[in-house]
Amino acid sequence: MVSEKMKTFMVGSSVIRAMFEEGKKMAKKYGKENVFDYSLGNPSVEPPKEVKEALIKVINETAPNELHGYPNNSGFEDVRLHLAEKSNRVHGTHYNENNYVITTGAAAALNITLKVILEPQDEVIVFAPFFGEYRNYICNYDGVIVPVLSDTKTFQPDMKKFEDAINKKTKGVIINTPNNPTGVIYSADTLTQMSEILVRKEKEFGHAIYIISDEPYRELVYGDAVLPFVPDFYDDTFIAYSYSKSLSIPGERIGYVCANTKMEDFETVTEALNIANRIGGFVNAPTIWQRVIPYVSECSVDINIYKKNRDTLYNMLIELGYECIKPDGAFYLFPKTLIEDDVAFCQAAKEFNLLIVPGSSFGCPGFCRIAYCVSYETIINSKESFKKLKDKFSK
Repeated sequence: MVSEKMKTFMVGSSVIRAMFEEGKKMAKKYGKENVFDYSLGNPSVEPPKEVKEALIKVINETAPNELHGYPNNSGFEDVRLHLAEKSNRVHGTHYNENNYVITTGAAAALNITLKVILEPQDEVIVFAPFFGEYRNYICNYDGVIVPVLSDTKTFQPDMKKFEDAINKKTKGVIINTPNNPTGVIYSADTLTQMSEILVRKEKEFGHAIYIISDEPYRELVYGDAVLPFVPDFYDDTFIAYSYSKSLSIPGERIGYVCANTKMEDFETVTEALNIANRIGGFVNAPTIWQRVIPYVSECSVDINIYKKNRDTLYNMLIELGYECIKPDGAFYLFPKTLIEDDVAFCQAAKEFNLLIVPGSSFGCPGFCRIAYCVSYETIINSKESFKKLKDKFSK
């Protein structure tokens, strides 16, 4: 018999994934070129050529027992040291291999971090709109998710609401910048205020409150936008990272969690992360891809392709009369829906072969997410469908 906890997960099964599956059915019915699937954040840009070259090199030049054998629970030490040296060079940190645990993507990084810091009924604050799976990750370890609605004009976190939400049960705060689904980068001013509040609250309640910075879109930043480095603002910080978006390899499940050296009980925390990685059942990120990391950690996909998509789609929607802020990163737009019921709006969009995701899936009703990691032709060809959708609700 299925557990009651698992039944809860089943009820809240991913709307995005369900829509993606529906999109495949629609493509068979109407033809792929006539269905405009903006539902899933599946990278559309090819991986850098260095990824394939590094993969071949690693396979050809690494001893079989090392290529296919178990690494340390935290990942190969030399690979983790490489990551630390890059951080030290780029961000001026003083990290070493002990700051890192290599994981099967950012999802595993988030899960082992939550497993380490949460007691049952501990609370984790998230800023709406937020990636819907956070709810399940927190529930995995019997934590309680506490959504705090961001300022819907800027999508920067609302600091007054944030401070009001913190109490003695608060153990963590998940931030996601650049953000999924808005593409917004949390500013240095936002992070400064957040840090000041958390330092006060740590003193008030007598325990650490950790920031967990979920950063799979770190390299997808456009123009002159600057992405602040969160540990510069707050000591008790974890960074969860994935190469899925920066290298367009989501299926390879490779990433890491980094614990800031200055955090409370650093040595105990990192030892616990190592153990959590093992007992979580997804121990050891793929060894081949661990070995690839040092060759490609300075590489990134051609973000100009995504920038062109962003600019074209954003300008198109504004021209048609939609309301939307222009994102500085990631590959999503988050426009207002033309009616209050965002679920009904996204259902109506299917009439015109448009697959978009309701904002309520991200804890922010009245908006919808459009993932523009698609072909440029898809964007151009979808204009008439967006126009018909606008006309439907303008009568």
